[in-house]
Amino acid sequence: MRMEHGCSRTGCRCLLAALILLSVCLPAPAQARAPIDNPLGIPDARQILPTARDAEGVSATLQILVLLTVLTLVPSVLILTTSFTRILIVLALLRQAMGTAQLPPSQVMLGLALFMTVLIMGPTLQGIHADALTPYLNNEISQEAALGRAMGHLRVFMYRQIESAENYEDVYLFLEYQRGRPIPLDEKVTLDEVSSTVLIPAFVLSELKVAFVMGFRIYLPFLVIDMVIASILISMGMMMLPPVLVSLPFKLLLFVLADGWHLVTQTLLMSFA
Repeated sequence: MRMEHGCSRTGCRCLLAALILLSVCLPAPAQARAPIDNPLGIPDARQILPTARDAEGVSATLQILVLLTVLTLVPSVLILTTSFTRILIVLALLRQAMGTAQLPPSQVMLGLALFMTVLIMGPTLQGIHADALTPYLNNEISQEAALGRAMGHLRVFMYRQIESAENYEDVYLFLEYQRGRPIPLDEKVTLDEVSSTVLIPAFVLSELKVAFVMGFRIYLPFLVIDMVIASILISMGMMMLPPVLVSLPFKLLLFVLADGWHLVTQTLLMSFA
């Protein structure tokens, strides 16, 4: 059902983009441009967007189409090329380790992960804004050059995280598949030799590995509490009582006394190079 819901969303977006494109490209008849009764106050796109009768109109139409396409790819870019993946996985494992199924709510976890991502990616985003976005808006560079500069900053960030975690084998894995031959152990691979199609999946694998290692370390103290409580209940003959009901208050108490949210957040922030 989720796949069907996602497909319907994608279909609606494509249909909306097609309708806007048709409304811009097709010249409307003269009587259609006359003021009409619009009780709902729905804006008429033909009065806002230029018609595609000349080069300027075609350029505006293509920019709108590219913008709609980019908006559909923003979630994937946010997940795959930023620190969002590591933060969200660690927070999800933390919630599972504490045994609170729906607390904190998923919206709170996503919001915290999103704002932490913005904070961590701040220097990278500032570099993209200064070197790519501002010159492009001032018509100093082309769109292709702006995308290249923006991707360059993201590539530096991703490669720095791989170096910090020493997960070079992930880069070699995809690079060997791309080249179709094994890479000698004494061969050093620099960032310029690694394409984005190799760097992005290697970065995702590196982030998954680091996130699960951090989640395992967070999981251990809560697992010890569960084992201790289970052993005590079995020794008392209370085998019908679920150990989770008894261990949950102790885990929450330990987490609060240790200022767990501060420690986890600090560890996540310091884990990025």
